[in-house]
Amino acid sequence: MEFRLLGAVSVATEDGDLPIGPAKRCSLLAALLLRPNRPVSVDQLTAALWDHEPPQRARGVIQGHVSRLRTLLLAAGAEVYGVELVTQGTAYVLRMPESLLDAHRFEELVTLARGRSAPGDAVTMYQEALSLWQGPALANTYPSPPLQAAAHALEELRLASVEQLASCYTRLGEHARAAAVLRPAATAHPLRESLSVALMRVLQRAGRRSEALDWFHRTRRLLADELGVDPGRELADAYSMALRGDCDGAVEAAAAAPPVVVTPAPAPPAVPHAVVADLLPRAPRGFHGRTAELTALSRAAAGEAPVCLVTGPAGVGKTALAVQWAHRNHTAFPDGRLYADLRGFSETGEPTLAETLREFLLALGIAPRRIPESANGSAALFRSLTADRHLLVVLDNARDSEQVRPLLPGGARCVTVVTSRHRLPGLIASDAARPVPLDVLGPEDGTALLAGVLGEDRVLAEPVAARKVAELCGGLPLALRVAAARLADRPHRPLDAMSAELSDETRRLSLLDVEDTGVRAALRLTVGQLPESVAHHFAHLGRHPGTHVDRYAAAALAGTSPDEAEAALERLAVAHLVTETAPGRWTLHDLVRLYARGLDAGPEALTRVLDHYAATGLAAATAAEPGDEECFTLPADFHLPAPARAFEDRDEAMAWYAAERDDLALAAAAAHRAGLHGRTWRIVLALWPLMVWRVLDGWTPLLEKALAAARADTDPRTESRVLTLLGWVLTEEGRTAEALVHLEAAPALAVRAGDLSGEATALVNLSLAQAALGDPEKAAEGCVRAAELARGAEDRPTERLALYHLARHRLDAREWRSALDTAAAAMALDELSGAQAASRVLLSTVIGEALLGLGDEEQGIRELDRAAREAEASGFDDGAARALGALLRVSADEGFRVRYDAARDRLTART
Repeated sequence: MEFRLLGAVSVATEDGDLPIGPAKRCSLLAALLLRPNRPVSVDQLTAALWDHEPPQRARGVIQGHVSRLRTLLLAAGAEVYGVELVTQGTAYVLRMPESLLDAHRFEELVTLARGRSAPGDAVTMYQEALSLWQGPALANTYPSPPLQAAAHALEELRLASVEQLASCYTRLGEHARAAAVLRPAATAHPLRESLSVALMRVLQRAGRRSEALDWFHRTRRLLADELGVDPGRELADAYSMALRGDCDGAVEAAAAAPPVVVTPAPAPPAVPHAVVADLLPRAPRGFHGRTAELTALSRAAAGEAPVCLVTGPAGVGKTALAVQWAHRNHTAFPDGRLYADLRGFSETGEPTLAETLREFLLALGIAPRRIPESANGSAALFRSLTADRHLLVVLDNARDSEQVRPLLPGGARCVTVVTSRHRLPGLIASDAARPVPLDVLGPEDGTALLAGVLGEDRVLAEPVAARKVAELCGGLPLALRVAAARLADRPHRPLDAMSAELSDETRRLSLLDVEDTGVRAALRLTVGQLPESVAHHFAHLGRHPGTHVDRYAAAALAGTSPDEAEAALERLAVAHLVTETAPGRWTLHDLVRLYARGLDAGPEALTRVLDHYAATGLAAATAAEPGDEECFTLPADFHLPAPARAFEDRDEAMAWYAAERDDLALAAAAAHRAGLHGRTWRIVLALWPLMVWRVLDGWTPLLEKALAAARADTDPRTESRVLTLLGWVLTEEGRTAEALVHLEAAPALAVRAGDLSGEATALVNLSLAQAALGDPEKAAEGCVRAAELARGAEDRPTERLALYHLARHRLDAREWRSALDTAAAAMALDELSGAQAASRVLLSTVIGEALLGLGDEEQGIRELDRAAREAEASGFDDGAARALGALLRVSADEGFRVRYDAARDRLTART
C-alpha cells in the first residue's frame, strides 16, 4: 500500500488505486497525510475543504468523508500495513508508517543526497527522489489556502532538488545532462531566476552559447512584462559571461577566485576565502530520528540569506538537531561554519556581543590587532566579511531576538540557524526567520536513543520496559539521556526496575537529574526568566487536575481574570512551557506539569478550579437545554468565577462540553479524592446534556462516583437524580438488570425530597427498563403517572419526555393510532426551539413509525427522512441512526443505507 501526494492524491494497492471519490474527500485525505500520526482538528479540515464560509453542515460532511475513507481503508486491508484512521477527541489521526507516504520518502532521499560528498552517489538519490513525482502535488484537491500552501512547499523542494541534481551533473562534467534536467523546470517556472541562471551556465559550459543568450533575453522579457523588473545580479552576471564567451575554465576560475570585499572605511581589509572557519562542536553522539525535522531545516535553509529558527522546550534536543544538520551539510558551506553558545538560559551568564563577534572574526582570519574595539564596529566588519561568502552561522540558546540580530551575517548565500526555548516572534517579523518547531520524540525514537547509550542488546532484552521508560520520560531527549546515564552506571540493573521507579510521580523528576544536569535544572532556568505574574500562573497550573486549560480555568486556578490568564498563557507558550493544542486550549508536558506541581501555589487553587467547572457546567446546561430546570444550585461557600463564562447558544455549549469532557471527568475524580462531595456530584450532573446526546460514551464510572458523593452528602434529591441518570445509561448499555436496582430506588427518594420533576423523570427511566424486561403495560403506566406529575410541576420538558416514551411503548405494542396521537400531543405542548432538536427528532421518528404502522408509507418515509436530516445536521448521531434504521425496515434506498452506516460509524468511533 502506498499513499501519494506527489501528483494526484491517491492510495495505491496491489489491486489498483482505491476509489477515493470527489475532490473534497481527496482534500481531506491530503490534509491527514500532510500531518501523519498527528491529530488534525475539525477546524483544520474545514479550512482545507472550504476557503470561504463553510456550510452549516461542514462537520457532518467531514464525518461522512472520514467514514467513507475508513471503510475504504479497512476493505483494502490497511491494518496489515499498520494504517488506521481513528477519531481522537474533536480531531482525526491517520496512523501509519511514514515510509508508505511518497512525500516522506522523497524528503528522506533529498536529505540523504545533500549529505553525500560524492556527486555520483548524490545523482542516484536525487533521480530516485524525483522519480516519485507523477504531476503537480495535490493535483486533484480543492484549492484551499492550506492545501495550496502545502503544494507550493512541496513544489519548492522539488525545484531545489532539480537544481541540486543539475549541480551534481555539472560537478561530474555532464553539462548536457544538467541542461536536460534544468530546461523543463525553467520552462515551467520562467520567473524563477535561479533556474534560468543555472541553465544559462550549463549551456555555456556545454558550448551552446547562443542558446544561453537566447534564454537570457527570453527571461528578461518575461520579467519586464510580468513583473516590471530587470534581471537580478546573478542573471546579469551569467549574461555577461555568455557575451564574453567564457567557457568552463573561465567560469570555474571565476568561481574559485577570492571575491572583492568592499569594506567601508575605516574598517580593516578582509582576508581571502582561503581561511575556512569551523567552530562547530562535535556531532552529537547517539542522535536518532528527527528525519522530518532535519528535512524541515533543510527546507528552511533554502533561498536567500535564510534565518532558520529551531524552537522547543528545554531538553528537547534543539542544539543536537542544529549541530547534526550542520555536520551533515558541511559541504554546502565551503567558506566555513561558525558557532556560538549565547547562553540565554544559563546560570553562568551570557557572553557579550563583543566577545562573540571577536571569536567569529578571529575564526575568519582577522588579526587580533585589526578587530575594532566597539561592538558596533565589529558587527559591521563581520557583515562586510560575510557579504560574499557561503557561510553557516549557528547561534545556539538565544534568549531573545535582540541578542541575535547583531550576529546575523551580511551575505545572501549565508545561512543562519538560531536555537531558542522561546519562539522569538520579533526575529520572524524583522528578519523573516523561518520557524522549525521541535517536539518530543515518539516512543520508537525514544527507545532507539536509549539503545544508542545502553546498547541494543540491553534494550532488546526488555523491549516493553524500554518503551515504558521512554514514555515516562515523555519523549524528552534530556530526560531519556539522564535515565540512560543512570542505567549505564548500573549495568546489571533491569530496565523494568527503572520503569517502576519512574512510575512514581513523586520521585520522577529527582530520578531525571544527574549531577548538574537534568529536567528540573533546565526548567528552573526557563521559569526563572518569567515575569512574576506569569510565574504565578505557571505555578498554579500545576494544581490543575486535568490535562488542558482555557483562559477561564487558568484564571480560576491563579485567582486572576481571564484576560490576565490568557496573557500569561501566551507568554508561557512562547517559552514552550505550555502548548496550545487548539485555539484557546493549552496543555503542559507531563514533566513540566510535575515541575509546576512542586512550586509554591495557594491551597485554594484546586477548590477554585473545581468551582469554576461546576459553575460553567451549570451555565452550559442552561444554554444547551433552555427551559429545563437547573440541575442543581450553587451553595454559598462556592468560589464563583468572576467573570463567569457565558454561552450564547446550544452549539457553543455543546462544543464546550465536547472539548472539556475528559477534564471535567478528571476534575470530578480530583474532587472525589479530596472528599469534596458537593463539588463531585455537581460537576458530574452538569454533564447531563452531553450524556443525553452521547449516551454510549462510557458514563457509568463517573456516575458511580457522583452517587457515592451524593450519599456521602446525605442528599436524597441529588441521590435520586443520579440514580435516575445512572439507571438510564445502564439501560442504554444493555445492562438492564443492574439498571432496575437503581431505578426502582430513585422514585421513593424523590418523593422524600419533595421533587416532583425528579420523581417523574425517575418513573420515565424506570419504564425503559421495565419495557426492556418484557413488561410494556407497567412501563406505559409509569409514563402516564410521570406525565401527570410533570404537568402538576408545570415542567413542560419532562412532560414531553414522558409522553415521548409513552408513545414508544405504544409503538412496541403496535398501537399505532395511540402512539401517533401521543407523539403529536407531546410535539404540541409548546414550540420546540432549535436547542431542543433531540426532542423534535425523537418525536418525529415516533410519528413516522406510527404512520408506517397505519399504512401511510409515503408520509411515514417523508417524516422519518426529515427527522434523520435534522439529526445529522445537529450532530445527533443516535437520533439519526434510529430514524434511518426505521427507514431501512421499509425502504431499500441505498442512500439511506449509506447515511445509516455513517451514523453508526460515528457512534462506534466515539465509543
